[in-house]
Amino acid sequence: MANALEDYVNKTVSVITSDGRMIVGTLKGFDQTTNLILDESHERVFSSGQGVEQVVLGLYIIRGDNIAVVGEIDDDIDTRLDMVNIKAEPLNPVVH
Repeated sequence: MANALEDYVNKTVSVITSDGRMIVGTLKGFDQTTNLILDESHERVFSSGQGVEQVVLGLYIIRGDNIAVVGEIDDDIDTRLDMVNIKAEPLNPVVH
């Protein structure tokens, strides 16, 4: 996975963690165990009753063993999203 992450450095990525969190930020670096360093990051907290809450995290490190999915975000589309009106059930943790 580490080789695939090279294309994402200095780009906005979304990380889904094994415990069901969604963290968005600029990928600044990673290592051989897929630990990630995100800058200007925030967590998107989903709710079925309210819009998406964005909790500012700043510079953030995510352990590689807690990562389920990493993907690049299209900044143009992301800025047009109306987070107040997006309602969704929170993600469930990954069960092994």
